[in-house]
Amino acid sequence: MSKTQVATCINGDTHEFLCDTHQTLLDVLRHELDLTGSKEGCATGDCGACSVMLDDRLVCACLVLGVEVDGKEIETIEGMSSGSGLHAIQQKFIDLAALQCGICTPGVLVATKALLTKNKNPSEEEVRFWLAGNLCRCTGYDKIVRAVLEVAADMRNA
Repeated sequence: MSKTQVATCINGDTHEFLCDTHQTLLDVLRHELDLTGSKEGCATGDCGACSVMLDDRLVCACLVLGVEVDGKEIETIEGMSSGSGLHAIQQKFIDLAALQCGICTPGVLVATKALLTKNKNPSEEEVRFWLAGNLCRCTGYDKIVRAVLEVAADMRNA
C-alpha cells in the first residue's frame, strides 16, 4: 500500500509525514509524530478524548483521516501551554481537581479552550452543552464545569 505525503502546521510548527490513506489523524499524531497527548477512547467520535482544533474547528481526531489535513492548521493539547508554564485552563483544572485518570482530560481541555475562544462568558448550561461530546467516567462533571466557569471569569478579569 502506498503512502501519501502530507504537510501541515501543528501547534505552530510545520510537519511533513507519510501516512496510509486509511490512517486517522489520531494515529498519525500518536504514532508518526509522537504527539501522544490526544487519547483514543472509542475510535468512533463518541467520547471526545481525541479532540483537537483543525483550522479553528473542534474535531475528533479519530474521525479525520491523516491525508485530509494537508495544508491545514492543527492545535493539540501539546500546543496549549507555552514553555514550562501551564495555560490558565490547565492550571484551573488542577486547582479544582477537575481531572482524574487523564484519558478524557486532554480532549476536555482542548474543547474548553475552543469554547472560551468563541464565548468568553458562557453560562453553566452552555458549558455543559459544549462539553457534552466529552465523556468522563472518573469524575462527575461538576468539577469540570466549575473549573470552566471559574477560568472564564478569571480570563475576563485579567
